[in-house]
Amino acid sequence: MGFVIVSGLAIGMVFAAVALVYNVMYSTSKVLSVTTGHLAMLGGVFGAWFVAQLQWPWFLGLVGAMAVGAAFGWLTDVLAIRRVLARSDEHLWLLSTLALATMVQQAVGLWWGTEPKPFPRLLPQDFGAGLADQKFWLPIVLAVVLAIGLDLFYRRTLYGKLFVAMSEDAFAARARGVSTDRIREMSYVLSGALGGLAGFAAGQLTFAYFAVGLSLTLNGFIALAVGGLGSNVGALIGGAALGLLNAFASYWIGGEYQNTVAVGLLMLVLLIKPEGLLGSRNVRPV
Repeated sequence: MGFVIVSGLAIGMVFAAVALVYNVMYSTSKVLSVTTGHLAMLGGVFGAWFVAQLQWPWFLGLVGAMAVGAAFGWLTDVLAIRRVLARSDEHLWLLSTLALATMVQQAVGLWWGTEPKPFPRLLPQDFGAGLADQKFWLPIVLAVVLAIGLDLFYRRTLYGKLFVAMSEDAFAARARGVSTDRIREMSYVLSGALGGLAGFAAGQLTFAYFAVGLSLTLNGFIALAVGGLGSNVGALIGGAALGLLNAFASYWIGGEYQNTVAVGLLMLVLLIKPEGLLGSRNVRPV
């Protein structure tokens, strides 16, 4: 039972990290990009390539994975977001980001292969470490550090305050001379780097697998919706709840019902509290 709880909490914190990336993107663009989980997928695949195949030290592999994620985050804004927002207020970004995510996923599958590959061990540790295994505690620590770091970023830095200003009223921020296009671009680069970091830290748990992006996108969104859009603490709570429910569903009734449990949790929360557990009707995405 202890293994079920720890493993569920660990995968839940991966979902929470993806939800935090959603929050950063949404704060400046009001877009929930379908490419979000693919940022983590790229971090895991390229991290494994850098460390296992190119034999880079793990810290250089981490930097490389974050750089790849940042580059894809920038491409997401340039190719799938910028032109759509400039020409329409409709949710056409859903189609553009889905198309980009699909193309990237298939390209990675052709290059990397379609079978899950093991992610290299980052720290010297015996495989018999059990519940203290790094594959469990690395995602948990990362998600908490990300939530705290983003809170400090928004409160203590100039660019963080610009993100908050855009989340409150992009038109007013533009009227005061803020380059909203540049700030949005920066938020997508930051989101990409954080997504790559999340995928790298979770690689031993999720494996380096080209198709994991869509699953992370869906579960990260569910964690975000359950916790409350714009709330970093809510993202942690939503991710933990989803991960634990999935783990217990697999333990009691079989892994094939995980998606049913996830969607059921989302529907239940949205019926009772549509804005999420810690969300508000006047959302402040910070």
